[in-house]
Amino acid sequence: MTTTIDPVELAGRLIACPSITPASGEVFDVLEAALLPLGFAVHRFVEGEPPDGPVENLFATRGSGAPHFGFAGHLDVVPPGDGWATDAFVPELRGGLIHGRGAVDMKGGIAAFVAACADLPRHAGTLSLIITGDEEGPATYGTPRLIEWMKARGIRPDMILIGEPTSEARLGDVVKIGRRGSVNMWIKLPGIQGHVAYPHRADNPVPRLGRLIDALCALKLDDGNDAFQPSNLEITAVETSSKATNVIPGAAFAQLNIRFNDLQSGEALVERVRRTAEAAAPGSTVEAKISGEAFLTPAGPIYEIVSAAIEAETGARPRLSTHGGTSDGRFLIEMCPVVDFGLPNATMHKLDEAAAVDDILALQRIYGRVIRAALGIEPQPPE
Repeated sequence: MTTTIDPVELAGRLIACPSITPASGEVFDVLEAALLPLGFAVHRFVEGEPPDGPVENLFATRGSGAPHFGFAGHLDVVPPGDGWATDAFVPELRGGLIHGRGAVDMKGGIAAFVAACADLPRHAGTLSLIITGDEEGPATYGTPRLIEWMKARGIRPDMILIGEPTSEARLGDVVKIGRRGSVNMWIKLPGIQGHVAYPHRADNPVPRLGRLIDALCALKLDDGNDAFQPSNLEITAVETSSKATNVIPGAAFAQLNIRFNDLQSGEALVERVRRTAEAAAPGSTVEAKISGEAFLTPAGPIYEIVSAAIEAETGARPRLSTHGGTSDGRFLIEMCPVVDFGLPNATMHKLDEAAAVDDILALQRIYGRVIRAALGIEPQPPE
C-alpha cells in the first residue's frame, strides 16, 4: 500500500487527546482520520447518559468474507493524577520513550496495530477494529454495546486479538489466554448510635463487622487449577457512619473484591458472602456488582498464530497466562476465541506512564505477522 503510518507519531496524537474515561469525540476523530486512508469503513456511535456515559464506540472494517480477524481495544484512559514530570496529555519523547497517559494502556498498542494495517497488501477476508471509549470505567455502554451492534448486523469475527499491555519483563514474554472474573461487594451492618460514655444505650456494629471480616478472610474459595491461580478475596475499604471520637456509630461498612477463576461463578460467590455475613453478623446486607465472569480461550489456531509471530520477532515463545486483571475479553469471548497481547505494562496507570519507541515499532511488526497469518496473506519478504 502507498500509505504508511509512523506508530509512534500516531500514538502521540492519540495521547494528546485527554480521553479520560468515559471517552468520546476528539480521540476518535484522530483514529478515524488514520483509518480512512487505509480503506476502512468507519462506524461511530455514542450511547448512554451520566454517570456511566456518554460513551463513544467505533467499529472499522476492511474487506469482506472469511476469514474475519478482529482487533479490540480502548481509547479511554484513567485520570493522570498529580505529580507528573510533564503534562500527561502532552506527549514527550525522551530517552527512547514516549511519555503520556495512555502510551502503554493502550494508545501505543492501537497505533501499532493501525500502522501494521497500513503495511498490508490488498487481502481476502475481513479485518476489523473494535474500539471502545469505556474499558477503564464500568463498561456499561462500551464493548457490550459494540457486541450488540455487531450481532444486529450479523458480524462475527473468527478470532479477536485484544491489544492490552500484557508483556512484563520484555515485549512478548506473556500472552493472556483467559482472565479471572471480578465481583465487588458492599456490606452494611446497622447498629444504634449513641454516646461512648453510655454504651448500654447504643449498639456498636464495629465489633460485629470485625468478626465478619475475620470470617470472610478465613474463607478458602478453591485451590486453583492448571489454568488459573486460586480465587482471592480482599477487603478493600472499612468505614463507619461516625467520624467523632465520642460517638458510637449507627452503622459500619466494608467493601471487598473477589478475583475468581473458572471454578467459581460471580453469583455463587455473592451468595456465599451473604451466607457468611448473616452467620457472623446477623442483620447485615450485601450489595454486589459482577464485573465479569472468568473465561479461558480453548487451545486453537489463535494460540499458535500469536505465539509464532512473537517468536519470529523476538526469538522466544511467550508464556500463556491468565494472571492479572481483567479485560474486555470477558465480553468478547461470547463471539469467538480471544487472546490479549500488547506492550510491557510496568508503567500502566502510573505517573509518567511511558512506552519504549523500539517496543512500539516491534509490536507493529508482530501485529503485522499476526494479521498476515490470520488472513492467509503471504509472509512479508525479508528486507
